[in-house]
Amino acid sequence: MTNILLHRRNFLMAGTAALAAPAFPVASRADAAQLDALMARARVINGNMLPAFESNPEDEAFGRQLRATGLTAVKYSLGGAGAGFDDAVDHIGWISNEIARHEAHYLPVLQVSDIARAKASGRIGIIYAFEDATMFDDDIERIPFFHALGVRAMQLSYNGTSPWASGVMVADETAGLSESGHRAVNTMNAVGVTIDTSHSNDRSTLDIIAESNRPVMLSHAGCKGVYNHPRNRSDAALRAIADQGGVVGLYELAYLTPGLEQQTLSDYLRHLLYALNLCGTEHVGIGSDALMLEFDTSPASMEGWNASIVQRRETGVAAPGEGPPPFVVGLNGPQRMRRIAEELLANGYSETVVEKVLGENFLRVFADTW
Repeated sequence: MTNILLHRRNFLMAGTAALAAPAFPVASRADAAQLDALMARARVINGNMLPAFESNPEDEAFGRQLRATGLTAVKYSLGGAGAGFDDAVDHIGWISNEIARHEAHYLPVLQVSDIARAKASGRIGIIYAFEDATMFDDDIERIPFFHALGVRAMQLSYNGTSPWASGVMVADETAGLSESGHRAVNTMNAVGVTIDTSHSNDRSTLDIIAESNRPVMLSHAGCKGVYNHPRNRSDAALRAIADQGGVVGLYELAYLTPGLEQQTLSDYLRHLLYALNLCGTEHVGIGSDALMLEFDTSPASMEGWNASIVQRRETGVAAPGEGPPPFVVGLNGPQRMRRIAEELLANGYSETVVEKVLGENFLRVFADTW
């Protein structure tokens, strides 16, 4: 099967070397000092993000941009929609080689202590993850196999139906976790994998939560209570994640609003503040599903992006409304996490809460599941 998600991610990865200056407004001196101190001590984890690599890892401008992100770790989705076993193994090998080539900037995250090590060394930890189940081919034994290769977060379906669960684009809303899906959840719990339900439908999500003896996450999603879209999640699913001790990451995708215009910072904040009010400050994080640095909006780049969207639509894996690139106006650059922190402070949240949203909530779930 053609690996469409990987095709789209390969297009995005090809643009990560464009070192444009971030377009963020400069805070006042007092605000800048407060944000500097907050970002310096915070463990900043993005729940879904594409890391940036450079042909010359020693390029000084590249290094400055990575440091400007303030990131401690990111979860990176490997393989893709329809990725087979060999595709997944190859992609793990590729990312491992890239991390080794960029060892001054990155390290692989295999245990929670690696996140602390990343923070202490000024590097960015990369958490290997899957967001489809096709690489397992309904073989439970492949779960510990991929765990041994470093994969620490897994999903039981992409947007469609897998042998284990149903995705957000499945018409039958009663279709949930299968018998073998229950066994997969138990095995993921046993080997120490964080279960992610970002692409599972509500019925599968609720079934997974009921079956799992550890917290479950929605690493990148939006709120259906703000805009009713299949990729956004219902209040019931969001509350269930929170009630079990999990975490919900808010994405920057085109599903935040009904139109096909580029999403704005106010659009994003509506979802983020809604989730904080619904789930509580212990259970919300950031899962941008975007580039680590800046999305290149040049004509050549947009031509490639639009072609990848057409291919996804033709093969049936696209969700309704796909089209605009994955970024929010005002967050398209390396300082997105800092800007989100600034907005949360402006909305009256304490620095303690901001640090939870920036990464502590994801970190707690990883500690509870690995």
